Amino acid sequence: MNQQCYACGNTYDKCFEVKIKEKSYLFDCFECAIHVLAPQCNHCGCKIIGHGMEEAGIYYCCAHCASKEGKNSFKDREK
Repeated sequence: MNQQCYACGNTYDKCFEVKIKEKSYLFDCFECAIHVLAPQCNHCGCKIIGHGMEEAGIYYCCAHCASKEGKNSFKDREK
């Protein structure tokens, strides 16, 4: 059965559903899901698809970006 992607509107027979709290979304690919659902770094604007950093509902992709916004308590993973 063909369904329509929430993000791009493509009609596809292999859409998948993502449920967050009480809201449900259909997507035809992970790229569309990331575009709609992934948080965005407050400094550089990139979509955070890995382990980001968050303070008081503000997201950063890394400690470097957080430090550029005056948040110096974050540390990136060290070797």
